[in-house]
Amino acid sequence: MNAYNLIIALACVIIFSHIFNYISKRTNIPSVILLILLGIGINLGMDYYDYDPGGFIFSTLEVLGIIGLIMIVLEAAIDLELSRDKWPIIWKSFTVALISLLGCAFVISFIINQFYQEDPMVSLVYAIPLSIVSSAIVIPSVGSLLPEKKEFMIYEGTFSDILGIMFFYFVVENVGAENANQVVYSIIGNIVLTVVISIVISYLLILLFQRLEGDVKLFMLIAVLILMYAIGKQLHLSSLVVILVFGLLLNNSKLFFIGKLKELINPKVIKGILKDLHLVTRESAFVVRTFFFVVFGYTIDITGLLDLQILGLGLGITAVFFIIRFVVLKAFFIKKSILPELLISPRGLITILLFFSIPDELTSELFENDVILIVIVLTGIIMTLGLIRYSKSTGEEIVEGVENYSKGRLSYFLERNLPTDPAFDGEEKQSRTKLKQNKNVSFSVKPDELKDTDDDQEEDTLKQTDKKEKE
Repeated sequence: MNAYNLIIALACVIIFSHIFNYISKRTNIPSVILLILLGIGINLGMDYYDYDPGGFIFSTLEVLGIIGLIMIVLEAAIDLELSRDKWPIIWKSFTVALISLLGCAFVISFIINQFYQEDPMVSLVYAIPLSIVSSAIVIPSVGSLLPEKKEFMIYEGTFSDILGIMFFYFVVENVGAENANQVVYSIIGNIVLTVVISIVISYLLILLFQRLEGDVKLFMLIAVLILMYAIGKQLHLSSLVVILVFGLLLNNSKLFFIGKLKELINPKVIKGILKDLHLVTRESAFVVRTFFFVVFGYTIDITGLLDLQILGLGLGITAVFFIIRFVVLKAFFIKKSILPELLISPRGLITILLFFSIPDELTSELFENDVILIVIVLTGIIMTLGLIRYSKSTGEEIVEGVENYSKGRLSYFLERNLPTDPAFDGEEKQSRTKLKQNKNVSFSVKPDELKDTDDDQEEDTLKQTDKKEKE
């Protein structure tokens, strides 16, 4: 493939990804599933024309996965606000992510052990990636949820990624440990060391970059973060914590820079960095995520999906996710609805990335990689159905509220910051006829849209009076 054909192919993939995002917003079908299907289609097309790209495709997958993960976690971190009011969501999401991860990992490892008669430690290494909720899929998919549910899912997805990576590497690095005490000390020491280093590095980076002059500095900041992540991995630290802590400190600088530290930062400069970083991370994460899942789709051998045993194993593992998730969510949200949170448990980028990171000495010759695709597709479909169902009920509730509540009562919706729909952005008013026609979409109730029928009638009456006076 010459350079121009390669450029055409890459450009077409990005264009298709934008189209998939549009389809995803309208149908709630995760764009990730469509990207994987595009990769499968590209593979079939290359096979038809007997074109072999060599090892280039496979060598780029891990690099794309690492950069994509960094961008996604950074994008999520700079969107999260820490406050006393949000503390219940933070600790609940952390606990749900931790219990779900551990529960799924040990139950799935038992299933793999029994199904393949594999070594228990090898089974656990394969079970951990399958137990991680993918923030790469969750974060772009929950934009239409109510703010409280959206924040819970973003926190849970991010915590699940971080805890899952830590758990995976703790198991891999302590396979030869002589006793349990050695493992416990290793875990505690790693966590404490990682958190301390993350906080120090984050403070230094914020103080440094707000003083850099020139317009071109954001990609340098991202390069430094990627460098810190890679160095941390070489030192066997949980490097993703560095990215998370930096994003949280930057977005919550008023909370962390207090006392004399407050004098060291310029709020206007920090605000400008945040604004630009939002744009860069969003665009970068989009591009990297696009190519990662297309490349992953390309590497899939769809003939393995016809094996009933593999399909049965994938169905069984997926069932475990939702059974454990139901129990955990019910335990923490006894009197509240757990929908659609129950159905949002996708597997994706981090699952694939960790499978490619399994050391040779722990690799199973029996485990079929097609199980990963089955699990990703099934969890994606279930999440899609849940989001579609929830979006419809949310839209109906909002429209009903607009029709039945007065201006004073409509503050109920404002206080809850109902989600916006891209179709309504930029429009100052929407007629009530349009609202009735769009019952199946969620939208924001903006102050300019909160004029009740009486106000509208009064305004019309005044206009008619003025017209008559002029005549």
